[in-house]
Amino acid sequence: MKNNRSCRYYLLLILLFVTGCASVATPPPVLIRPAQIENKPFVITGRLVVKHKGERTSATVRWTHSLQKDEILLFAPLGKTVARIHKSVDGVTLDTSNKHYAAPDVESLTQQVLGWSLPLAGLRYWVFSMPAPGSSFEMQSNTNGQVSQLLQDQWIINYLRYTTPAPDSLPLRISLQRGELSMQLLIDEWEVRVVTP
Repeated sequence: MKNNRSCRYYLLLILLFVTGCASVATPPPVLIRPAQIENKPFVITGRLVVKHKGERTSATVRWTHSLQKDEILLFAPLGKTVARIHKSVDGVTLDTSNKHYAAPDVESLTQQVLGWSLPLAGLRYWVFSMPAPGSSFEMQSNTNGQVSQLLQDQWIINYLRYTTPAPDSLPLRISLQRGELSMQLLIDEWEVRVVTP
């Protein structure tokens, strides 16, 4: 009888230990802002919310950026592709379910087709909480040393959330405003790729 109680006691201890180990969550990988972002292709998956002249548009977004091209896919809530924006050295195209458009730059093409301008030239830097080269800017930082606000090209860019409190971590929530146009980029997943020489 005493042996049975001892066995049950040790079995209970083992079960508690195993359960405790299983409940320890694996910490998420620390995502940091890479140096020399011009050489770092990336993929961003998340949501884009646009408010313009009293209208609100929301879409799931997948943005694939490389040195030669950008591809931005906008999806409706049920997963249907609403628009595909493709930028390369040859120009910019925008495809909807039944139409094909072309223009020399993303800003004018999105304004023409979607009714609002996507500032892709600056956005590829702003998503890293860095100013785009070639124009003046103002920057503010929070107590963690992270960029909290960036003013550039008449855009007000606020950084609302980062992956970690570290100064070089990547943004997850970005708010952009210029005149009547405001956008929120809510990043669910970052993938920064390494370029091989």
